Amino acid sequence: MGLLNGKRMDPIAQRARVLDAEIEALQEQIRQLGAQAGGGRSGERGHGDSRESRGGAPMASTVREPVFEAVDHKRVKSESDAQGTTEHFNELGVRKYDLAGAWRRFQGNFHGPPASNPKLINYLAAGSIQGLRPLRYEKRVARNRVLALAFLLAMVLWGVFTIFWRH
Repeated sequence: MGLLNGKRMDPIAQRARVLDAEIEALQEQIRQLGAQAGGGRSGERGHGDSRESRGGAPMASTVREPVFEAVDHKRVKSESDAQGTTEHFNELGVRKYDLAGAWRRFQGNFHGPPASNPKLINYLAAGSIQGLRPLRYEKRVARNRVLALAFLLAMVLWGVFTIFWRH
């Protein structure tokens, strides 16, 4: 009976469409609430001071200068940070060779990049998405297939070897 149903809907694409519709509805609701709240935000310009409407530069009273605050850098850098950096250099000012760090960098070359969406990886591994098999099942099938092909190759090589050994 599955043949008469037509194309099966991809569950991930179907969920993406549902989420896109929800996002559109929320954005429309945000627009309506913004219009009800007075039509403008504090960061927006009024209709009278835009450059396009006047064709020139805005008046000096509408231009705001940036405000910079003084930052106490002594509070930002702690004493332990300054001491930790001096321990990494020898008496000539050359950076010491960090064996543990080099080993971590070497091991990092053999690992792939971190997942951009770890939650999706968990769903795929657990088989939580309806219509998709769990990743562990797929791994087991692939492993059994490789073992069967390796056994078949070993048998063929053994047969060829015995034929040549007798002659």
